[in-house]
Amino acid sequence: MKIKFILIIILSILVLCNNILGSDKKEKGMKANHLIGEQSPYLLQHAYNPVEWYPWGDKAFEIAKREDKPIFLSIGYSTCHWCHVMKRESFSDDSVASLMNKYFINVKVDREERPDIDAIYMRVHQLMNKSGGWPLTIIMTPDAKPFYTATYIPKETMHGRIGMLDLIPQIAKVWNDDKENILSSADDITDALKENLLGGGNDSVPKFSEEIFHRTFNHLLAQYDQRWGGFGQKPKFPSAHQISFLFRYGKYYKNTKATEMALHTLVMMRSGGIYDHIGYGFHRYSTDEKWLLPHFEKMLYDQAMLVVAYVEAWQVTGDSKYKATAQEILEYVQRDMSSKSGGFYSAQDADTDEVEGKFYVWESSEIKELLSQKADRFKKSYSIKAQGNYKEEVEGHGAGGNILHTPKKLSSLANEEGVSILELEKDLSESRKILFEAREKRTHPFKDNKILLDWNSLMISAFARAGAAFGKEKYVNIAKKSAGFIKQKMIKDNGELHHRYREGNVGIDAHINDYAFYTRALIDLYESTFDIEYIKDAISLMKKTNHLFLDKKNGGYYFAKEGESQLISRNIESHDGAIPSGNSIMLENIIRLGKITGLTHYEKSASELISRFASQIKQSPLGFTQFQSAALYAFKGGFEIVIVAKEGDEQVRNILKEINSRFIPNKVIIVRPDGDEVEIAKIAEYVEMQYSIDGKATIYVCENFTCQSPSTDIKTMLKYLGY
Repeated sequence: MKIKFILIIILSILVLCNNILGSDKKEKGMKANHLIGEQSPYLLQHAYNPVEWYPWGDKAFEIAKREDKPIFLSIGYSTCHWCHVMKRESFSDDSVASLMNKYFINVKVDREERPDIDAIYMRVHQLMNKSGGWPLTIIMTPDAKPFYTATYIPKETMHGRIGMLDLIPQIAKVWNDDKENILSSADDITDALKENLLGGGNDSVPKFSEEIFHRTFNHLLAQYDQRWGGFGQKPKFPSAHQISFLFRYGKYYKNTKATEMALHTLVMMRSGGIYDHIGYGFHRYSTDEKWLLPHFEKMLYDQAMLVVAYVEAWQVTGDSKYKATAQEILEYVQRDMSSKSGGFYSAQDADTDEVEGKFYVWESSEIKELLSQKADRFKKSYSIKAQGNYKEEVEGHGAGGNILHTPKKLSSLANEEGVSILELEKDLSESRKILFEAREKRTHPFKDNKILLDWNSLMISAFARAGAAFGKEKYVNIAKKSAGFIKQKMIKDNGELHHRYREGNVGIDAHINDYAFYTRALIDLYESTFDIEYIKDAISLMKKTNHLFLDKKNGGYYFAKEGESQLISRNIESHDGAIPSGNSIMLENIIRLGKITGLTHYEKSASELISRFASQIKQSPLGFTQFQSAALYAFKGGFEIVIVAKEGDEQVRNILKEINSRFIPNKVIIVRPDGDEVEIAKIAEYVEMQYSIDGKATIYVCENFTCQSPSTDIKTMLKYLGY
């Protein structure tokens, strides 16, 4: 990447020189800035900063051009710990704010509301620094071209990291004294960025082959932590799409090691402090290799994807502990993250009263007081120490406090205590309930109550898939209610989607993740309800997505639709990060709709999409595990299972139970009412001539549209499916 020497010199000089519970309410003695009218809880947290913040939009850019000032762009989110720290240290400080207001036009962006902006400028930072994170700080020209990037910046220079009080005057001096070179360098960076954002075309790329799947598994195996599970050392993230890839790779290639890696990781995560053993749900990630010490924020998307991972683990093994974990996560989401209208809230903060993890950590004496004679057994079970387990197990953090975790197996503890496992489980359950009720009286972490379409869609899929697998109609009804909320509140008259809803206010054009994840949620709802309207909506939305986002020249889906005037480029996101890329989920959608409808153009589209990213995947296979899970489906083929039955036939429920309790990822299920001219046959023509045998529920198991003899016998069906 070509960058002028002057930029390198500038950055070198700069390096060498080297709650939080914001609300809509006016802070004492402070004047509101331009964020006060926004809907984002993150922006509202900064609405009374002395910094003259603007939201992203034409007004800020017009002022920057008129006053010839660089733009200070700060991107974060409401539950981000280091965003809170920078707010306290710098953005709430008059001395820093006066410098920012003097030399910059200051713009705040909620990365969750505007992932399109975040994706572009995070890519800039990664290109220039080989790292990432939030808060993300970008200093750029009035036409949005970046020339300086950083993440967290302290107020004062320390430990080799330049502080805001030193950085701002130096940036201002360079801008005034050497602006021509800054602008030239910004142009070079932007040109290189634009090429990178599109990810290259599919010219001269190697053909995608099964060898890539094997390379991906070997990369995961090389990074696998044999003792603690997970991949790599600290920090460790609960990368659910890596787990899903391993389950599929293990099944398709009969690789027991892949399955073992996935299961062991899920067990170790569930026993660690990254899991909330009292209120359920997973924290964002673990700062240590043992899964003990988390960053305590809870994100909706993590809950959704991990529910699916634990459901699949149960389908693979039949072991109830995985089912129990999935159900506990769903209980947490129902209790703490669900709106009455059916939408799901975005996140809960890590901090309470400006202390990270305060809500979740326990003193040994407090547990003794609450549990009385039950305390000793509970302390042994959850590794509670009188001196705290922060300091003992993760050096230097939170001496005196305890994070609940279960390093010992329940069977071992039962033997030590001389009780049965059932008795121990009952006792611990009663103790957890007491602690939960006590914890409910504490000050709760801040909750980001905006409803995001893409994350909600992930949660709809989680409830729908868990409902189908466990035979729980309650879960399916929750998924249906949420989809109904989206249809009523977040779809425009022209069929396009909104990205965000909060307190009756809807807005922000949806991006590819919204369209892709919602389409998948609709397909999942069809396969858990067999209401044909969900498939109709999914097909319609697929057409809309292709119209708005498909790169018709090179293939792949743009992140944002055309029309955002301030974005320096449209980008195509293919990498599976904290959440899967829209392109990965679109590949899955295309394959599944192709299998449901039997239309060959879907197969062609899937092949083109796989070829589009073959080169990138070969270079960095671990960045595309969700994409490869879908690609495995395309390569290995799959089943079309058609159940023909009269309306209300109870045998259908029994058939579905046998299918959905097993791990058969490469399948679609269609329930066809018995009789002529049924509506599903207009969508899936290949089911038109499939009828029941003697009026009994009849199963057609087809593989790549070649069908076995129809049968009314469940055992015969399972044999066809490989069981």
